[in-house]
Amino acid sequence: GEDVFYDDAMQDCYPEALDEACEAAGLKVITVTGLEATHVSKEGFTFKATVVVEPEIEIKDYDGIEVEKLSTEVTDEMIDEEIDRVRERNSRMITVEDRAAENGDTVVIDFEGFCDGEAFEGGKAEEYNLELGSGNFIPGFEEQIVGHNTGDEFDIDVKFPEEYQAENLKGKDAVFKIKLHEIKTKELPEVDDDFVKDVSEKDTVAEYRDELKEQIAKRLEGESERDLDDKLTNAIIEKVEGEIPEQMFDREAQNMVREMDMRLRQQGMDFDTYMKYTGMDANAVLEMYKPEAERRVKMRLALEKIAELEKIEPTEEEINAEYDKMAQAYNMEADKVKEIIPVDSIKEDLGVQLAMKHIKDNAVIK
Repeated sequence: GEDVFYDDAMQDCYPEALDEACEAAGLKVITVTGLEATHVSKEGFTFKATVVVEPEIEIKDYDGIEVEKLSTEVTDEMIDEEIDRVRERNSRMITVEDRAAENGDTVVIDFEGFCDGEAFEGGKAEEYNLELGSGNFIPGFEEQIVGHNTGDEFDIDVKFPEEYQAENLKGKDAVFKIKLHEIKTKELPEVDDDFVKDVSEKDTVAEYRDELKEQIAKRLEGESERDLDDKLTNAIIEKVEGEIPEQMFDREAQNMVREMDMRLRQQGMDFDTYMKYTGMDANAVLEMYKPEAERRVKMRLALEKIAELEKIEPTEEEINAEYDKMAQAYNMEADKVKEIIPVDSIKEDLGVQLAMKHIKDNAVIK
């Protein structure tokens, strides 16, 4: 009858009424934990809501934090290592005929494994390519191939680890019969002007080294800045005083799972498929994200508080620039972005960014 109609009307209206009541009381609601109608009639309704609100935290001594910045100096050794990586990528495999197998070589082998004189499932392969020293096989296997020559047929004795995945082989002694067909090694290109022209748009080794130096310097600067931000974040979090509701950490962990789902979808996978591959369930994923979620929440609250204490407010120009940046990122008109994202949300985000800048500007960086 009428009661059902009134209940439906209340369900439709209470969210807006609750928002207005919380706004009037100056409350930032995290979540609604209880809702009880105290009076419902055709004249209107009253209800009692139990809500979790954003806490009021304290933070002191956030200026003058001492942090050590990672070095951004580029050494000749770093440039040499980068060149060696490029040489590795441009290497070719050549057959070795004048020496025995060494660590780092790739050998082509037939093998068959036996436990207690019986061949076991999955223990046999022909013309298998194995890089010696890679650690891809059980301990002792690759080491016993080193020193043998092409054409050799020999046995090797190994013991399967106790934690081996196949239950029937855990901790078992085994003998593998090996036939070594071929030994191959990487031939690295010489570092000369021809090599440089092949792998870059430079003409000489000197020019290429200069280019690599710039690239490494840029990478080191980025790593150093991220490390600095991380150290400052840890220092700020330590200074946060106040009780923070567990629901805030839960909500942030759920946001992180949604972000993960979006990234997976961009890669052609979804969250459910990911969980099947990893053997995890939704609760395990949430728990995995919980520590970082707690860190994010604490830092956000700290930066909002610092922005308030320092009276940091973004300018009109900074707000418009942020809208323009978002419009570019989403490939939309700035006016459309303004319709979707309220200016208060932009102000809050910019305030947090500017508060972090304040911390960095006032830190003692060694």
